[in-house]
Amino acid sequence: MPEMKELFEQLPPVEEVLKSDLVKGIAIGAGAVALAGLALPSVLRAARPAARSAIKAAILLSEKSREVLAEAAENLEDIVAEVQAELAASAAAGASVAETSTASVAEAGEVEDIE
Repeated sequence: MPEMKELFEQLPPVEEVLKSDLVKGIAIGAGAVALAGLALPSVLRAARPAARSAIKAAILLSEKSREVLAEAAENLEDIVAEVQAELAASAAAGASVAETSTASVAEAGEVEDIE
């Protein structure tokens, strides 16, 4: 079994290990995790009012949109009712014109038959 001294002699020097990209990456990752653990609660506390404001604005926009759409629907219903009334009036006037025209044509036919 190799002795401890031989095992330590096989390891690379500390300077080389510290210069390694892997070690740097591990150190940066560990530092980021530690920093996030310390900073995250304060970031969440600071972000809460902004989130509340955004949600409040979305709710107000939704309510205003509903009001505008309801008013637009009411105006559209009014226009449809007006057009239907006009069509009904035109149909009634057209029916009386058609009856008058039919009566005139019938009278003309009788006059022609008489001659």
